[in-house]
Amino acid sequence: MMPALPNNFPQSPLYKKALEIFMLSRSISSYLVHDLAPLHKNGKDDPSIYFTGDIVQQSVSLAPQILKAESQPFAEEKHKYAASVIRLTNSLYKNCERLEHSHSNGKDFLPILRKELKKFRKLHRNWMLTL
Repeated sequence: MMPALPNNFPQSPLYKKALEIFMLSRSISSYLVHDLAPLHKNGKDDPSIYFTGDIVQQSVSLAPQILKAESQPFAEEKHKYAASVIRLTNSLYKNCERLEHSHSNGKDFLPILRKELKKFRKLHRNWMLTL
């Protein structure tokens, strides 16, 4: 369920997809954390647990970068923020791939997030043409 947005916020499909990705990554992360939180027999934690926080942090940064790009008056500044959206998307996709190698039952949900990221990339390409 997406939160209601005030009328002064853009309703672009890219922005809406960024919010969906955030909610999905947050849900997947909270599911994975429960599986990855227990310590190993040697007393160390699972290194994959850090990627769960990374996917949330990267996905939460997508929507503000889109808003910044859309609010800039000059094309050069718009493209600077649009490039940061690309970098965040690529990092998010890479961290999903890393989490798929973790020892958790929740890794089965990661292909869903990757599929949504692919849709996001297509929307991003079209969005870039409108900037």
